[in-house]
Amino acid sequence: MIDLTRGRPMKVIFLYTIPLLLGNFFQQFYSFIDTLIVGKTISVNALASVGATGGLTGLIIGFAQGMTSGLTILTAQKHGAHDEQGVRQSFASGIIISFWITIIFTLLALALAYPLLVVMQTPKVLIRDSFIFLEIIFAGIFSFVGFDFLGNTMRALGDSRVPLFFLIISTVLNILLELVFILYLHMGVAGAGLATVVAQTITFIILYFYIRHHIPYLILTRKDFKIDKAEIKELLHISLPMGFQSSIIAIGSIILQVMLNTLGANAVAAYTVAGRVEQIATLPAFSFGLALVNYTAQNLGAKKFQRILRGVRDGIIISVSSSLVIGGLLIVFGRAISHLFMNGAQDAVLNLVQIYYYFNGSTYFILSILFIVRYTLQGLGNQKAPTIAGIAELLMRVFAGVVLVHFFGFYGAAMANPLAWSGSVLVLVSTWNFQIKKLKNMNNLLGEE
Repeated sequence: MIDLTRGRPMKVIFLYTIPLLLGNFFQQFYSFIDTLIVGKTISVNALASVGATGGLTGLIIGFAQGMTSGLTILTAQKHGAHDEQGVRQSFASGIIISFWITIIFTLLALALAYPLLVVMQTPKVLIRDSFIFLEIIFAGIFSFVGFDFLGNTMRALGDSRVPLFFLIISTVLNILLELVFILYLHMGVAGAGLATVVAQTITFIILYFYIRHHIPYLILTRKDFKIDKAEIKELLHISLPMGFQSSIIAIGSIILQVMLNTLGANAVAAYTVAGRVEQIATLPAFSFGLALVNYTAQNLGAKKFQRILRGVRDGIIISVSSSLVIGGLLIVFGRAISHLFMNGAQDAVLNLVQIYYYFNGSTYFILSILFIVRYTLQGLGNQKAPTIAGIAELLMRVFAGVVLVHFFGFYGAAMANPLAWSGSVLVLVSTWNFQIKKLKNMNNLLGEE
């Protein structure tokens, strides 16, 4: 375990982030390979079918994953305060909440998948495969929630390396299963979804037994599962807004997807390919931001307020610098990378992809600031500002989908992310300026150097 309350902030954050970055890379690498396999071995329409589900999976699974991140913030604070019993209690409470949320969301998702695809005006040529893919993924929500909750708990205790190891296992297993299901068993889009769920389930089970045998902090007894209403309420207060933030953003993506669907299969395929590449391109910014959640929470528990401020400053320097470089590289080489996903020239799709990269690659530095500030505020327990920022993202994406796509076609869709990021950052930065003063005052009261 790494104590995030000691050492030079920039060095500590960087070393803690590297496993996070590698883990996120392997996770997104699967999405990259998944898109590559589906696009190359099945068809462009199959690729678009999977892409058309992105908003809905983000809405349901995104909520569950955002919630599990919130459930472990209190664990990080207890760990920073060296409260072992508090760590076990919060872990047990998180398991209880995760269990019930999983049941509720699985039932809702399975029932609403097809009606939502219809409401989204998914092209008829795509809707059957999109529905099959969604039903399989939603049936496996338990594996996503379980794996993310356990991984986030270990990160809250300062260990970002073991979750990396299990993410690598999951990614390799996922790719191997997908090759078997699609190339040898000819299961099509269903094979892509089933490979994801099976790989995630196996890795979740292995991680569970690893924790049972190797992490004394997290070995629970029946006494730990005694429901503490006050703690359950506190965890829900932290975690539900983080889940809603992910869902709010996903709702904006769904509305944008509805308008994108009206532009035809080429536009959907282009947005899918560009989105997959972008998920990898934005990993450094996302990973540095994610590191600030536990860094901030541990130092808040240790009452090291000045150290939090130094960490945010150093995080922004590293993240913005990397985003500027990556954005430039994507604009130059993105078209060639995207061509890997398709059979033949597909110039119509690639031309749209390049438009996307021009708008998005040039504004990654805004996204990097968004991640650092949002996750820092969440680590401090401030869920109000990130939620409002999420609403700002939603409104910007709705504007892009309803207005800009109508007048400018795919150009309007390509503007959606930069507009959403800008709107969110305006909210977050104004709140962060207030938070800086608050942390400095708390620091002065303690007399911390």
